[in-house]
Amino acid sequence: MENTNTLYQHGTLELLVDGLLDGTMTMKELLSHGNTGIGTGEGLDGELIILDGVAYQVDSHGKVNVVNDSFTMPFATVHQADFKDFIDVSNLLMSDFEKEIVNQANANNTFFAVLTTGTFKSIKTRAVAKSKKPYPTLVETAEKQSVFERENTTGTLLTYYSPELFNGVGVSGCHSHFLADDHQFGGHVLDFELEQGNSQLQILDTLIQHLPTDSTDYMQHNFDNSQTAEAIEKAEK
Repeated sequence: MENTNTLYQHGTLELLVDGLLDGTMTMKELLSHGNTGIGTGEGLDGELIILDGVAYQVDSHGKVNVVNDSFTMPFATVHQADFKDFIDVSNLLMSDFEKEIVNQANANNTFFAVLTTGTFKSIKTRAVAKSKKPYPTLVETAEKQSVFERENTTGTLLTYYSPELFNGVGVSGCHSHFLADDHQFGGHVLDFELEQGNSQLQILDTLIQHLPTDSTDYMQHNFDNSQTAEAIEKAEK
């Protein structure tokens, strides 16, 4: 198990940008490195949020599924939860929430995670259907995403912050996934209005970056022409 100041990541976001979507790590192996995290399945099969060591997948129909140990992923980020009291938040749009946690954390040049539990006046999420080879790019997949909306719901928002100098490894700035308390709603977060919440903070000063070197497609891929920054902006934010 990793130390509590360590962020463990399998794959990179740039890998997804170029359509390298084979599942190259099992959930069982991923959970040996942490009990909290986010990710996506093979072929961008839904959106994952991992809480208390349980991996939940929000599929393209909006259904929340608990995934088994053999579920595979091209990209996922986990850490061992050790959150500390941070701030109470209220009446914030998503953009203002992100500004607030970044300002209060005062940790712009390292990774950190924020776990927020509370009530949301409204929240919009997305998930995409699993694709098969030949895989589309991340942007092409995002254009066919399913979007879900809910009002007056309680749940858990897991936000990871990555420094700008790591854009492409992950999403620079904030990247959030959500799971409702009733486990009937969730996904990659596109927008929200937070009514009331409590946020906890965990600073992560060490990154373990694991690459899928057993994948021939990955090892032989040419990333020279990847339009990473533009693609991330279109697909993830």
